[in-house]
Amino acid sequence: MTRTLEPPPRATSPPVTTRTRKRRLGLGKPIPFGRVLGPLLLIGLWSAASATGLLDPRILSAPWTVVEAGVRLTEDGTLPDSIATSLSRAAIGFLVGASVGTSLAVAAGLSRIGEALIDGSVQVKRAIPTLGLIPLLILWLGIGEAFKIVVIALGVAVTLYIQTYSSLTGIDSRYVELAEVVGLNRRQFVRKVVFPGALPGFFVGLRLGVTGSWLALVVLEQINATSGIGYLMFQAQNYGQTEVILVGLVVYGLFGFVSDALLRVLERRVLSWRRTLAG
Repeated sequence: MTRTLEPPPRATSPPVTTRTRKRRLGLGKPIPFGRVLGPLLLIGLWSAASATGLLDPRILSAPWTVVEAGVRLTEDGTLPDSIATSLSRAAIGFLVGASVGTSLAVAAGLSRIGEALIDGSVQVKRAIPTLGLIPLLILWLGIGEAFKIVVIALGVAVTLYIQTYSSLTGIDSRYVELAEVVGLNRRQFVRKVVFPGALPGFFVGLRLGVTGSWLALVVLEQINATSGIGYLMFQAQNYGQTEVILVGLVVYGLFGFVSDALLRVLERRVLSWRRTLAG
């Protein structure tokens, strides 16, 4: 009676997970609150230099002096009123710009006619700095709130358009072929392939746009403004109040940091289906 020799069972390797990939690439677990470590280190160095006298307080006020100025401005109501005004301008300008930019990108990215009518004009505007339009917009709109909101919206709209349009028109050709194989019609292809594939670029545009809105706001609030954080800093410059200027800079920095962090959280939730190194 002959015995048949069976081959030894193959060793099955465990599935490669995202955590395994990170370990292989030398990327460990994310550090809790890692993004605040850099700013905290800078504040520590700033405090040490101020305490030891390496920093002249006339050039750069000490951190505790800035905190005292912030408390004083908060108690007399100046800082809360300025923050509310600046937030209102930035939020309205960002929402208007994001809506216009996304609508134009969708129209140009999904239609040849839309691309022909829209993309060239937006690319021309892209080559013209938004802040360079300020003299013309002042002649058209004056120096009121509409002028400031329009400038912010223009910058946000162009940024969001570029990122979203590139994502809509840059879908991998393999997905197009796969959609043809499974028999998707145009509407299904756009809904199931194009829009999900464009979401990462859309969120990049949102993050760049919200940063740009704060940058534009810094400039706008120092041009014939009568309220806002920028106006507060401009007045402090006239009186040599370095600590008040630093309070304004800290507020702007917090605005940008918090808004970017919120968009990161939203992006992770919306794009939870994507397996990336950052996930």
